[in-house]
Amino acid sequence: MKIVLLDAYTTNPGDLDWSFLERFGETVVYDRTPDEMIFERIKDADIVVTNKTPLDRDILSRLDKLKFIALLSTGYNVVDCEYAKSIGVPVSNIPTYSTSAVAQLTFSFILEFTNAVAVHSLSVHNGEWEANADFCYWKTPLTELEGKTLGIIGFGKIGQAVANIAEGFNMNILAVSGHETDQSGRKNFRWASVDELLGQSDFVTLHCPLTEKTTGMVDEAFINKMKDGAILINTSRGPVLNEKAVADALNRGKLGGAGVDVLSTEPPMPDNPLLKAKNCLITPHIAWAGFETRKRLVDVFKRNIEAFINGTPINVVNP
Repeated sequence: MKIVLLDAYTTNPGDLDWSFLERFGETVVYDRTPDEMIFERIKDADIVVTNKTPLDRDILSRLDKLKFIALLSTGYNVVDCEYAKSIGVPVSNIPTYSTSAVAQLTFSFILEFTNAVAVHSLSVHNGEWEANADFCYWKTPLTELEGKTLGIIGFGKIGQAVANIAEGFNMNILAVSGHETDQSGRKNFRWASVDELLGQSDFVTLHCPLTEKTTGMVDEAFINKMKDGAILINTSRGPVLNEKAVADALNRGKLGGAGVDVLSTEPPMPDNPLLKAKNCLITPHIAWAGFETRKRLVDVFKRNIEAFINGTPINVVNP
């Protein structure tokens, strides 16, 4: 059995351990794999492991020994799963490993907009407090979250985790989901239509999957339905945003700010309009990157490999 990891570095830059794989067979670990080297590196692999390195039909059709594809991610659009199914190759992903971490980053964005901790710390370090005539000052408007309305689009496990935090701040919560579940135990919560949510929310946070329906969902028409000055947060998938429409709305003041952890192309192209937009906080796809989160990912990955070796694959996305 030969196992090849195509792009292992972001999951494990050196603080985790792949040695458990050696008991299943020969293991080859690559930090990164350019597209032109994908086939050469996996042509004799029984198990291929990928995070973002694409495995399309052309490559899969030439892999005579391939038996299993293990993802190091929840999303599986980098693999032609239907073709893999047609040749009898199961594909397993890593579900729900980053729920708490994504909710945490969502509120990191929200709190940066309400309290501007980085801005004020920098001003103190630059000597502004020492020279100030009063015992305190503030560089930006400061805002309490209590009583503000948070609109959550996508109310799966991550959306619900975000709502849990919002409850602690005594926020009002509006949610939109394809499947409305019983949330009667929540305070200050109700289901809403998309238009109602956009019109009433001070903060709108996206936790929906990337589908044909959600691709480009946040466009000019969507934004125009939002409250003037509302804050938009996206920690879901980059293509959910029409990035030009969001940048335009930021620059003309329709949106008060945006916090995004994902972009349509990663790494971004230099001409991505969000890079120069006003009041736009951008982090480099780090919601999943905490040590504990990545360790949980690797633990699920290990179970996926073990289950396949034992003949009962789990977390299969192309059953």
